[in-house]
Amino acid sequence: MGTDPGSILVFGNVTLDVICKTVDDVPRYDSIAFQDAAVTPGGCASNVAIDLARLGEKPFLVACMGDDQTADILIDAWNEQGVDARYVKRIPDKGTGVSVGLVDSELQPRFIHTSGANAELVGEILNLDIFREQGVGFMHIAGYFVLPGLLKPGFADTLAHIREAGVFISLDVVRSPAMKSPEPLWDILPNLDLFMCNLQESEIITGLSDPAGAASVFHEKGVRSVIIKMGAEGCWLAMPERSMRIPGIPAEQVVDTTGAGDAFAAGVVSALRQGKDLEEACRFGAKQGAITTGFLGAVQLN
Repeated sequence: MGTDPGSILVFGNVTLDVICKTVDDVPRYDSIAFQDAAVTPGGCASNVAIDLARLGEKPFLVACMGDDQTADILIDAWNEQGVDARYVKRIPDKGTGVSVGLVDSELQPRFIHTSGANAELVGEILNLDIFREQGVGFMHIAGYFVLPGLLKPGFADTLAHIREAGVFISLDVVRSPAMKSPEPLWDILPNLDLFMCNLQESEIITGLSDPAGAASVFHEKGVRSVIIKMGAEGCWLAMPERSMRIPGIPAEQVVDTTGAGDAFAAGVVSALRQGKDLEEACRFGAKQGAITTGFLGAVQLN
């Protein structure tokens, strides 16, 4: 890649998010069920791409959505936020994914989803011509485990070809019942430069509550570096040469934690592209995650 680190491509799930706050119980019929709401672009890949654009990057988004009005709303938002969505594929006769987030009084969101066209996302969409044409140096995969097309055999080969082309590959997961059968993840870890998940996810995948122990499992499966996010407590960074806990950055005011992990990931990838090491990148990511907790929803539109 020479002196140019290359552009960033984000690959994963996209949705329209409807975030409702505060919801602690199933509402009664005809009751006032929540106090505030936000309707924004969502899905892990969309969140990361928008956060990257806000950091001054010019990300390319690769995803699947329906051929419907919801998709039009997302495209308009991406264009306004500086995300290049030319490679987002619209699937005829499929709906665009929608997520409804119910934020409780402890500021924790619980989501219900319709996957829609996200279920059509497969590794074959990642044509190497895209990487050559756009000079991609970094690819971040977001929302793994809620994308069934990426859990099928063959995705590891796709990643191997991309990595052979000199692209740095990072991957973040999102909580899903599919985590209880992590074999597809084991297949692709050797083809990743950086694996991210949060502490609850790492425990589901490995059965270990200790982040150092869980990171060791991921290392043994072949990934080079691991970040285990721990919310306000910071993160555990495990590299081949050393491991450390990096403290979190206190948020001025916590309104909603939706999207904080995606903002963290965007900060990490952006910092790496700027030439920072992983420790510096984690600190920068923690700052971005803290900022995101200050408003309702994963992103705050201009």
